Parts: sequence; structure tokens; C-alpha cells
Amino acid sequence: MRIGVMSGATSGPDGTLDGLVARAKDLEARGFHSVWMANIFGIDAITAQAVVGRETERIELGTAVVPTYPRHPVAIAQQALTTQAASGGRFVLGIGLSHQIVIENMFGISYEKPARHMREYMEVLAPLLRGEPAKFEGDQYRVNAGLQVEGATPVPVLLAALGDHMLKIAGRTSSGTILWMTGPKTIETHIVPKLTAAAAEAGRPAPRVVAGLPIVVTNDPETVLERIGKSLVMYGQLPSYRAMLDKEGAAGPADVALVGDEKALDERLDRLRDVGVTDFDAAIVAVEDGADERTLAYLESRL
Repeated sequence: MRIGVMSGATSGPDGTLDGLVARAKDLEARGFHSVWMANIFGIDAITAQAVVGRETERIELGTAVVPTYPRHPVAIAQQALTTQAASGGRFVLGIGLSHQIVIENMFGISYEKPARHMREYMEVLAPLLRGEPAKFEGDQYRVNAGLQVEGATPVPVLLAALGDHMLKIAGRTSSGTILWMTGPKTIETHIVPKLTAAAAEAGRPAPRVVAGLPIVVTNDPETVLERIGKSLVMYGQLPSYRAMLDKEGAAGPADVALVGDEKALDERLDRLRDVGVTDFDAAIVAVEDGADERTLAYLESRL
């Protein structure tokens, strides 16, 4: 199981472009496989990874994840291919539907029939990311376009897929899925079998399963879990994540967080590997002094 680290989800110096570059350089020097950048309401993740790609040499760069609704698939393909050229072929595009409260209430875009939206989106996006023209006539998109980005190699795409319909789309059209707030039981019994079956039906290779979860190495797990429960409470209220937490039998985000000493976390990471996670995306939560460095050092020992 490859190990990467989430970036771009905090404010302050670590959330600036200079901070993101410094973080990626440090992770690369430590030997981490990947750095995944959140795309929330600050710095644009695709653009930032292009900048990071010019300042690093080996580490894989991904987005976790960019919402599809606000960006036309031709536009996001152009961004992704440019970032691929800037990074020398190390970029992975993670995309997702986001949430109804964001798409409708904030952006004013209809969230009706999200699975149909993603099916059509991938009909346009996938060929463009392979360097091929896209010609498609659907309900939401009617596209006849091609792109030529010098120096760009094909861009792998991962879909944030949690429900049955999205898992089928991910398996049939993408390189795999990128998850958040999804525990090991749910990955083993729901995500992996449905995603893998869809990929096999489409004649595609075994899909990647990138699992993003909060992680903290600590000798005071009770206090840390309480703080995580408070700081990440909104993720337990969004319907798509709530459904995954319910499948897991988890009351909230703290119940799927990886919290404890090194020995305890060894067992948790081994469990993720054993249920089919190919990549762990470590969302290190800075809830106590020294937690960031201790957690990084621990994860480095697992590489």
C-alpha cells in the first residue's frame, strides 16, 4: 500500500503556495509516494499542483478532489493536461460531484441526476485526458472538441465514488476511486467488490483505491478523538459521507479516524491494506503539539 499525505486543507503559512511547495519538497525528500491537494474554497488545487510539479522531481501529485459541476470537462481537461506537462507526467486528476448544498446553494447549479451528470462528464473528459478528441451528444453536454497540450502525457483520473451508481461509473471509465470518511469494513464489503466488478466488466485493469482518513499518532487518543469529532463534525452531516459512516456503524468522523500510538496504527493501516486499499491518503490533523511531526515520522517508517 502506497502512502501519501493530504495538503491544502489548512490556512496559515502551510496553505500558501510557498507553503504547499515546501511541504511537497519535504514529503518527497522523506520518500512519500504522493501528495494529494484538497480543493475547497482557497487555492485552486490543479493550478497549485502545476506549481508544485515544477519544484519537485519524483513525488506523485493529485487532487482530492475537484468538483465537476462548476468546470466544463474540456476546461478541466485543459488544466489537467497542462499540469501533467508541468510535472513531467506525475499528475493524477481526482474529481467528484461535491455536495448538493455546495452545488445548488452556493453555485446556483442544479444537482439533479448526479450520476447522469458524471456519466456524461466522463464521456467528454476521458478521451481528452488520453490525448484524443471528444465527440459526444448528451442531455447535459454536447461536445466536439480536441486539445493539443505540448509535453503532456495521458492523465489518470480518479472518481470520488461512494454510492452504487458512482462506483459503476468509476470502475467502467476511470483508474479507480478516491475516498474520504470511508472505513475499512465499508471498503471491504461495498467499495472494492463493486468497483472491481465494474472495472472487470469493462475490461479495465484492477482499479486504484485511494482512502483518505484523518490520522494522528498520540499517547492521548481520547482527547484527540474528541477534538477530531468537533473539528470534522460537518463531514458526518453531509449525506454521501453520512451514508458511508452508517455502513461502517460509525457515529461520526472520529470513529473512522486513525488515532493512537504507533503500534495501534500499525494494525489500522494493515487492515486498510488487507481490505484492498492501494493508496493511503493521510489527513494529518494538527490537534496537539508535535502531532504533525510525530505522525509524519511514523508514516515515513511505514514506507
